[in-house]
Amino acid sequence: MKIIVCIKQVPDTKGGVKFNQDGTLDRASMLAIMNPDDKAGLEAALRLKDEYGAEVTVLTMGLPKATDVLREALAMGADNGILVTDRRLGGADTWATSTTIAGAIRNLEYDLIITGRQAIDGDTAQVGPQIAEHLGLPVISYAQDIKIDGDKVVVQRQYDDRYHVLEAEMPCLITALSELNDPRYMTPGGIFDAVKAEITTWGRDDLKDVDDANIGLAGSPTKIARASDKVRKGAGEKVTPDSPEEAVSYIAGKLDEKHII
Repeated sequence: MKIIVCIKQVPDTKGGVKFNQDGTLDRASMLAIMNPDDKAGLEAALRLKDEYGAEVTVLTMGLPKATDVLREALAMGADNGILVTDRRLGGADTWATSTTIAGAIRNLEYDLIITGRQAIDGDTAQVGPQIAEHLGLPVISYAQDIKIDGDKVVVQRQYDDRYHVLEAEMPCLITALSELNDPRYMTPGGIFDAVKAEITTWGRDDLKDVDDANIGLAGSPTKIARASDKVRKGAGEKVTPDSPEEAVSYIAGKLDEKHII
């Protein structure tokens, strides 16, 4: 079985974020980590490898420094790392990103593709399903458990206070929640091997069946009107009850109004 895991290097928001003049994130100047949902997806792939046997390839699109998260993935147990990087791909929104990643994946053999549900720098949850659409694959999102049954994948899909059990024939794409598991740590031997490992690097010319009109900033239909590193909140509603009973009645009324109780 061949598994591709799409991972993303995202800004470590604890250190603050910075923006370029065009409103895009200044990724080169920020500390970065592996996106949490993607790391859970990687761990899911590694557990499938441990249980069923599989070759796990991690793929990312980003700046050259994104090799850091690829080497982290290799140190955790992945077999291959691929970086897609090119100035012509910069500034991409979800559409252009998914188009690019799909173009890279077309070069590979796979039975299963795993992505994170969403990235903490965008929170759109769009790229995974869009990749599946580009490749003509079935998609199961919000996975909280993954099993293999012959040529099918059986997934528990999170849904409000319950879950759905869905199955799909492979090849297919799954988007993983960070709650799916607790990712393993890198091992000392894995770190040593990852430092020496060769990372495959692809550029624009290595993408298959991709039109220039659909990549990079110019090929992104989403336009940023304004960007800010802080979200301003309103003052809210201030209430001064005359008694504890009145306070409880007010809170209960608001909860009922929002259909929480």
